[in-house]
Amino acid sequence: MIYHLLYALHDQFSVLNVVRYITFRTAAASLTALTISLLLGPWLIARLQEFQVGQYIRTEAPANHQSKAGTPTMGGVLIIISIIIPTLLWADLTNLYVWVAVVALVLFSAVGFVDDYLKVVRKKSLGLQARYKLLFQGLIGLALTATLLGLRSYDLYSTRLSVPFFKRFTPETDLVILGMSTFIPLIFFTLLVIMGSSNAVNLTDGLDGLAPGLILICASALTVLTYVTGHATFATYLDLIKNTYASELTIFCGAMVGATLGFLWYNSYPAEIFMGDVGSIGLGGAIGTVAILIKQELLLFFIGGIFVVEALSVIIQVLSYKIRGKRVFRMAPLHHHFELAGWTEPKVVIRFWILGLIFALFSLTTLKLR
Repeated sequence: MIYHLLYALHDQFSVLNVVRYITFRTAAASLTALTISLLLGPWLIARLQEFQVGQYIRTEAPANHQSKAGTPTMGGVLIIISIIIPTLLWADLTNLYVWVAVVALVLFSAVGFVDDYLKVVRKKSLGLQARYKLLFQGLIGLALTATLLGLRSYDLYSTRLSVPFFKRFTPETDLVILGMSTFIPLIFFTLLVIMGSSNAVNLTDGLDGLAPGLILICASALTVLTYVTGHATFATYLDLIKNTYASELTIFCGAMVGATLGFLWYNSYPAEIFMGDVGSIGLGGAIGTVAILIKQELLLFFIGGIFVVEALSVIIQVLSYKIRGKRVFRMAPLHHHFELAGWTEPKVVIRFWILGLIFALFSLTTLKLR
């Protein structure tokens, strides 16, 4: 909104030409998100305490976590608001990619909100049943796929796949049967990325500051990727699947950086508020959506390396127990394993942040190692 207002006046005031630049608007969106998050944080914490919207800790969690019971949860609402408002203020609202990302964020956050609400109502750590959670996430994924195919029909989206380390290898994700494109691989791959991203972030959100810090790192890497993908010169130089429409997603990712940074102020150890599923499921879905839009789905597995490892630890633990009757880890997700091994909570969080940063930096280097 601010972008459209100020840019309309750039002929009268040449200084307003600065709003044309993605870099300026990204910085503005990030600072706006940070400010909103920091200012609204105390108010939201007070309101959640007033309505007794507290976290319930599962009995099988590490013993030291029981003291966290009653800490205000559903703080992800603060992050979502702090992302959406700056995006609407500073992005070009005629860009369809912006709306796809915003709607995906809202829809996934709605699933998480229902999950959190049921936990509060039932006074248990069990919320929305897993099968319903996956069903709703799958329906959002299918809607996203249909949207992508609609954009493709207007040459606004490519169904080719960008493969890390390979310049020329960009396979199509549609399956041709009897001369007709069925897009079956695209559908399954989109569902895998977006549902996997959403649930992986959700599983990682178990320690004070862990998930927000890792989301901050991922969002920062995606900010770089969205910018170079939409920049004609950089995209050509790096042999990326160029898409000028993706450049406006840089503002969305910049807002995500500012919003999570502000939330981390209150979520750092010892946490004053938890993001809850409304935050973890929503932000995970948004990250997956951005990766799909900029054609960096495979690179997302490296950018969010810690999220992937955390999700795999749960899968391995469950399969091992069902098949062998034995557990591989002391407790899953992996961060609890290290807690029970004697690491303090802040040490686990900081070390996972460091590893997350290494994964993200490695991912960005692959753009040149092609």
